[in-house]
Amino acid sequence: MPANRKHLTKSPWQRFAKISAGFIGGYLVTQTFHMLLIQWWNPVNAIITLQFVGFALWLALLILAFLAKNGWKTWCIYLLLTFIMGILIYLNPTLFK
Repeated sequence: MPANRKHLTKSPWQRFAKISAGFIGGYLVTQTFHMLLIQWWNPVNAIITLQFVGFALWLALLILAFLAKNGWKTWCIYLLLTFIMGILIYLNPTLFK
């Protein structure tokens, strides 16, 4: 049974934005979150947590990108989250101890 046309993405650019935001943007958010976690928590425990929880977080962000109506807004949100966490990583003085 074919999919209902009203549920399909209107533009191929929107489809590209959703796919790339899910894969690349979700990966960036996942990695910066765990880098921030390494600074605030024991690095060994954070790395072990990344191995188990990292894939689940990335998968959840991937699914959220596909559920959004606009892929470009999803890209903006993921880049904003990555930028904020990157600034927090950069400004944390415990990284350089």
